[in-house]
Amino acid sequence: MSDAGAAAEPHKATTAAPHAEPEGSAPAGLPYRLIATDLDGTLLRSDETISARTRAALEAVCALGAAHIVVTGRGVPWTRHILDDLGYEGLAVCGQGGQVYHAGERRLLTSVTMDRQLAALALAKIEAEVGPLFLAATRDGIEGEVLVGPGYRTQEGPLPVRRFEDPTELWAEPINKVYIQHPRLDDDALVAAAHAAAGGLVGVVLAGPGIVELLPLGLSKATGLSLAARRLGLKAADTIAFGDMPNDIPMFRWAGRGVAMADAHPELKAVADEVTASNDADGIAVVLERLFPIG
Repeated sequence: MSDAGAAAEPHKATTAAPHAEPEGSAPAGLPYRLIATDLDGTLLRSDETISARTRAALEAVCALGAAHIVVTGRGVPWTRHILDDLGYEGLAVCGQGGQVYHAGERRLLTSVTMDRQLAALALAKIEAEVGPLFLAATRDGIEGEVLVGPGYRTQEGPLPVRRFEDPTELWAEPINKVYIQHPRLDDDALVAAAHAAAGGLVGVVLAGPGIVELLPLGLSKATGLSLAARRLGLKAADTIAFGDMPNDIPMFRWAGRGVAMADAHPELKAVADEVTASNDADGIAVVLERLFPIG
């Protein structure tokens, strides 16, 4: 893991500057100083836009002196356009916690890569149990490509992928994670099978419908969020986190409060402190408007 950058400022709303506070003290009247939001199924609506109400709530909370940080399974190349649309200039946690990205400076502060031999061994063990898998992978770096192999199903949209036929191409350059799909097993069954076969070698997470990922062992959204929070002088108790899928569980367990969206996966709801409205019904704004003096 590389770590190349000084402490950075949090995302600040353009409408007002945050109050100056001594390090470690909360601005008066704020229940949380750090708002951590997942993207897909949480901050983003089904059409991959951010509602005016949610955008306004986040800007208002930031104007009071809190910080907003995006924590997503997407790698940096698939996240930057959303951050640009938000006018986001602070830190973002990408790649399931493997990347801490400074949006204002457009550079990676940390990046974790997989041991490719270990990843190949994990895949072999999983395939020995469930049969051939459909594969994809994210290459390391701020311009890292998403490689997609034969049979792997991707969502329609503007995010770029590069198709490959030769399996050796998957291992030609450093990668952050591997995606797996199975022709018959559903997501939960595939996660269980992969964890049973190779859970001692790699992390296995369900990040969204059809998105089962293999990660460096021990890596999670909590890993990246804790690093980013430390750079901002903030702690777990300062943090309220929003999410919708099992890959958000470590983040919920780390944060002071975890809020699941209405249509979140049952495993995440089971560990959440509360359940809010859906991403299409401004679930983040509903909670922020209740907790913070922004009404």
